[in-house]
Amino acid sequence: MLKGISPALCPELLKTIAEMGHGDEIVIGDCNFPATSLGKRVIRADGVSATDLLDGILRLFPLDHFVEEPVMLMEVVPGTFEGDPPIWDRFRSIIQANEGDIYIRFLERYEFYTLAVQAFATIQSSEQALYACIILKKGVLIAD
Repeated sequence: MLKGISPALCPELLKTIAEMGHGDEIVIGDCNFPATSLGKRVIRADGVSATDLLDGILRLFPLDHFVEEPVMLMEVVPGTFEGDPPIWDRFRSIIQANEGDIYIRFLERYEFYTLAVQAFATIQSSEQALYACIILKKGVLIAD
């Protein structure tokens, strides 16, 4: 057991995010996301929500501040949902708490899938909320 590390982050995920470098991307997929067919490295997070994963990861690595939009969400497919999915407000709160004001890029479903294929790793969460898929671009640690 380690202090200060979210129990949502399994050892395999901790190793993976430690191996990631500047500009590498990680996908947190909801329970409906085709992680195994799209991801080159898939980590299962059974019983873990996307919000717990997002918070645990952002406590350990910085987002990329050299790009305008280091966070990407899948756009709502027209006609499937009215307004913004409620989970997006929770994502925004977690990002704000860990990284401050960050611009989020919204990608059409297949554009999101195309980027997901290129990601360093994909986490398959048990999140059941709709549109709970998110891509994070890792930044750099800046010495004090």
